Amino acid sequence: MQTRQSIHSDHAKQLDTQGLRREFLVEEIFTPNKLTMTYSHIDRIVFGGIMPVDAPLTFSDALGKAFGVTYFLERRELGLINIGGPGLVIVDGSPYEVGKAEALYVGQGARALSFASVNAEQPAKFYYNSAPAHTSYPTRKVTQDQASPATLGDPSTSNRRTIYKYLVPDVLPTCQLVMGMTQLEEGSLWNTMPCHTHERRMEVYFYFNMKEDAAVFHMMGKPDETRHLLVHNEQAVISPSWSIHSGVGTQAYTFIWGMVGENQVFGDMDHVAVQDLR
Repeated sequence: MQTRQSIHSDHAKQLDTQGLRREFLVEEIFTPNKLTMTYSHIDRIVFGGIMPVDAPLTFSDALGKAFGVTYFLERRELGLINIGGPGLVIVDGSPYEVGKAEALYVGQGARALSFASVNAEQPAKFYYNSAPAHTSYPTRKVTQDQASPATLGDPSTSNRRTIYKYLVPDVLPTCQLVMGMTQLEEGSLWNTMPCHTHERRMEVYFYFNMKEDAAVFHMMGKPDETRHLLVHNEQAVISPSWSIHSGVGTQAYTFIWGMVGENQVFGDMDHVAVQDLR
């Protein structure tokens, strides 16, 4: 498990490229037959990838000790979206088939979790976020058809995209975790521009569906002191509440966003006009 500490905005603007990547970029999310995990002190979010190939993968009870509890989800909730082949998640003995572009919410208190691929030739790739939780809500699968979609942008501004809101109050109850997936149309390159911050929530972006020779320039930093990270396929960026979070790719791409913080209001954003960016 990697641990990333909180970084003040005054500190962040003094970092060079290597420093920014060390603090905010996670380059390895999926590794065959492994479960990766990054623990950020920013709102205590945990995120990573689960890629079972030859055998199921599990969260061991020993993991709970790292969080001061008996088992990982004793005081946490978890959401995941599968970007790979068909998968199977068993939660305390109950099986859930989770296909590509399908999500699963696991409520606080679930103890025995097992993750497997239906076909080792096409392994599942479960990208997950976990947040502290104060009560337990039912575990539930959400298909892409059940997600709340919104299509925004225009080809003329290279930002035509569809936002699929999987784990939001309109779809199912969670304590604080909100998750979804944004898919850009062919020929569109920009996401979330004009950009925004949201002081009441942090966010993690996970970029994928990118070719080997493609990249996304992820914009971050205070609106009047912007920086960027060069992000490649299946890498994630931690976005503090004080930072903008937008990106432009060399080709179209998809990303999963997860938010944790004070509220679950998707539209609670502090918008920044393009002419005010520096």
